[in-house]
This record gives sequence, structure tokens and C-alpha cells, in this order.
Amino acid sequence: MKNIAVIGAGTMGNGIAHTFAQSDFKVRLIDISEDSLKKGVDTITKNLDRMVAKEHITEDQKQQTLSNISTFTDMVEGVKTANLVVEAATENSDLKLKIFKQLDDLCSKDTILATNTSSISITQIAAATSRPKQVIGMHFMNPVPIMKLVEIIRGYNTSDEVTKTIMTLSKTLGKDPVEVNDYPGFVANRILMPMLNESIETLYNGVAGVKEIDTVMKLGMAHPMGPLQLADFIGLDVCLSILNVMYDGFKNPKYAPCPLLVNMVRAGKLGIKSGEGFYDYSENRKAEKVAEQFL
Repeated sequence: MKNIAVIGAGTMGNGIAHTFAQSDFKVRLIDISEDSLKKGVDTITKNLDRMVAKEHITEDQKQQTLSNISTFTDMVEGVKTANLVVEAATENSDLKLKIFKQLDDLCSKDTILATNTSSISITQIAAATSRPKQVIGMHFMNPVPIMKLVEIIRGYNTSDEVTKTIMTLSKTLGKDPVEVNDYPGFVANRILMPMLNESIETLYNGVAGVKEIDTVMKLGMAHPMGPLQLADFIGLDVCLSILNVMYDGFKNPKYAPCPLLVNMVRAGKLGIKSGEGFYDYSENRKAEKVAEQFL
């Protein structure tokens, strides 16, 4: 399994492509937008430059990683030789179902189809294909090149063989895979998102300010990043989407998103990606600058 296709050149997609390419897999990065592909490759290059500067990798390793990546706007061409496809498109169930139906038609019958969804049912996604045994979740953490965890999510029909293959593959990437079952939010977001939501509720109720809440969690709980800054880093729209999936899935009011979060997303204050969330991100503090503390 050396040919990998990654769908989506955004934050998670380019990070996944970077990680596979750095482990000497041949990666085809696919997006409908040439501009998104260029930005994705630029981000990978900048992150590799930081790794070279910190002597984590050599210049030769950087060049080899970049040479392992090719870009495509044509999904037919992009996935035709793939042994594994990792979908990293927007966290939208209708879009993901559409993509997996296309992949089922385009890919070899032996190709494993994985999704980087952080909350949407693997079983539901697999049902859009004729190969549910070969559909699995690979939930990478952001920033992908640095974070060790990969949640491996089995759908209702995912085979033991495919699960074992993806667990082994994740270890080849230098990751620590953890197998979990298919319930809304899986493990990571089932625990993380209520914490972020409660932090937003704490702000909404006037208990303390943004910096004060984050400082309490950083100094008191030894979190490397405060919950409100982390929500900005993830994207407030993504947080809202995940909470909605969990609320719809469990019908439990504890997962209902805070009204402040809903209104901020409506107002376009999405965090780092929009330049403003709970914090203000000026031109010199774009996402890549914030990521420097991790890379």
C-alpha cells in the first residue's frame, strides 16, 4: 500500500498529505480548486521549512517529501491508482456521502476508503458505497504532522482485515492508533467538545473573560492551549457542526451548542481562519504563525 489519495487540500488534508509523503508514500492531493491546492502545498512547504530549521529533518528529506506529492483537480485521475483514499473534505454529511458514492464508482474494488471525519457516522458514510467492509474512519489530530493520535473508527460493517491494515499503516506513519467504535463524536470529540462548549457557556454567562478562562485551564489543568483559543484554532464553525452532530445523535441537551457559539458562527467569526474569533488575529498572526508553537 504505497499509493495514497487525499481529498481536500485544507488544513487537515494538506497535513495528512504531508504526513504520508514524509513517510515515503506517493500521495495524490485532490481538490476542486487549483488555488486551494497551491495553498495546501505552500503550507506543507512552510511546515517542512520549519522542521528543517529546527533540525527535525534534513533539506534532502524535505525535497523528497515534496517530490512524493502530486496535485489534481480531477478526481477520476487522482484516485485511479490509489490503494487507500483518505477523504478530508468539509465536515458536512451530504458532501461526504456524495464523495464516497463517487469514490465507490471510481476506485478499484480493492481500494480502502477512509474518512477523516471527526463526528459523522462511519456506518452512514459506508452505506453510500457498495463496499461497507472497506470503509473506515481515520481521525487525525491537528496539526497532523506533529500529533501522534489517530482515532481508527470501525463502522458497523468494517472488516477485521481492513481495521488491522489501517492500524498497522498508522503505526508506519509514526502515529499511535486507537481503535474506537462508531458513535457520535467517537472518543476525542465526545469528551473535548462538551468541554469547549462549557467554556463558551462560562464566557456567555459572564463568569470570566476569554483570557481568564484560558489561563485557568492552562495553569490549573496543564493544558497547552486554553479551550477558547483551541476552539479558534479548530474553527468555531467546525465546533458547531460537531456539536450539532452529537446533539442530533444522542438527543441529549448537554450537547446543545451554546447560543454564543451559534451567533459567532452566524456573524462569520470563525476563529483563526476568518481572522477573528474569541481572539483577534491580525495579518501577522495568521494560522501558520499560531502553528509555529507546535511545528
